[in-house]
Amino acid sequence: MRILLSNDEGYHAPGLVVLEKIAAELSDDVWIVAPSEEQSGTGRSLTLTRPLRVRKFAERRFAVTGTPTDAVMIALAELMDGAPDLILSGVNRGGNLAEDVMYSGTVSAALEGALAGIRSIALSQRYGALQPGDDVSFAVAEAWGVRAIEPLLTAEWAPRTIVNVNFPATEPGDVRGIKVVRQGLRDYGRVRFETRKDPRGFDYHWLALGAMRGDPVPDSDLAAVADGWITVTPLHLDLTHEASLASLSRVYCEE
Repeated sequence: MRILLSNDEGYHAPGLVVLEKIAAELSDDVWIVAPSEEQSGTGRSLTLTRPLRVRKFAERRFAVTGTPTDAVMIALAELMDGAPDLILSGVNRGGNLAEDVMYSGTVSAALEGALAGIRSIALSQRYGALQPGDDVSFAVAEAWGVRAIEPLLTAEWAPRTIVNVNFPATEPGDVRGIKVVRQGLRDYGRVRFETRKDPRGFDYHWLALGAMRGDPVPDSDLAAVADGWITVTPLHLDLTHEASLASLSRVYCEE
C-alpha cells in the first residue's frame, strides 16, 4: 500500500512526525508532500497568482511553498511516480471539529484526495487549555492512530467522501474507545477581534473566539471528543442541501 502524507502545519510540524510513525506501521511505501510553512485555516484555497516551489529533502520527502490543497495536487500530478492508495493528513495540532472543517487545511488536503478518487483521512489531536504552543501532546494520536485507521481501510466508502478523525485531550489509557458521530456545530456568538499596537504604533487585529455558548448536541463530534472518545466522522464534497431543492424549485415555478 502506497501512502501519501500531508498536513497544514508545515513540513517540520511535530504532528507530521507522529503521522509518519503511524504510516510506517501500515506500509513501507510512504511519501510526504507538505506545505513548507504553516497553512492553518487556509481551507480549500489554491495558489493561483504566484509560482509554487518544491524542495526535496530526501527520497519521497518534499515541501511545497503553497497550501495543503496545492501540496496534494502537485504530489499527485508531478512528484509521485504512481498514485497513492491512501492519503493521511495531519496530525493536526488541535481538533478539527464542527464548523472547523470548513476552514481546516488538514481536512482540505484530505478532500483534495477524495476529489481525485483516493481514500483519504484527516487526523487531528485535540489539546487542553494547559497545553499551548509546542507543548501539545500527541500521545493519544500516536497510541491509537493505527487502531483508528485500520478498520477504515476495508470499510465501504461513498464516492468523494473523507473520514475526519479527532483524538481527545486525554491520556492514551483513558480513551473510552472509537465512536462514529456526526459533525457538530458551535455557538460562539459574535466573532470578535483583539486590536493591539505593533512596535511602530500601528494597529493590528487578531481573531479571538470566545467560549462556546450552550452544550454540544449529543452524538456529535464535539460532545463525543469532550467525553474522551476518538471521533470518526464521514464528510463529503457535495454541499447541496437536498431538502431545499424541491422548495426552491417551487419558488421559480410560481413565477
